[in-house]
Amino acid sequence: MSTVTETDEILSRVHFDDTGLLPAIIQQHDTLEVLMLGYMDAEALRRTLTEGRVTFWSRSRQEYWRKGDTSGHVQYVKTAALDCDDDTLLVQVDQIGAACHTGARRCFDVDPLNPEVLERS
Repeated sequence: MSTVTETDEILSRVHFDDTGLLPAIIQQHDTLEVLMLGYMDAEALRRTLTEGRVTFWSRSRQEYWRKGDTSGHVQYVKTAALDCDDDTLLVQVDQIGAACHTGARRCFDVDPLNPEVLERS
């Protein structure tokens, strides 16, 4: 877990969007499944980095949401990394139970879009 000084340094690097949010991609640490996408403001990111559990800012409820507090489907932080532009976060977790609010293991792959796939030339 990050110390206060390390967390402050990280927060100073982050480029939050115009609404003060940072997209956070959540990935299972051992299988590399992409589980979900959530949003964090500075406080949610600070909590995630210092408490070892993923916290989001709920855009619909306008409140903090620590994954698993009501459902039991907890996300324990294993690693976290900012992308090269410091505007997207990748958090690798140990997911307990479902990640999706629908009860599915992950939010993606429930409605495949079947895009055209080109072969490399």
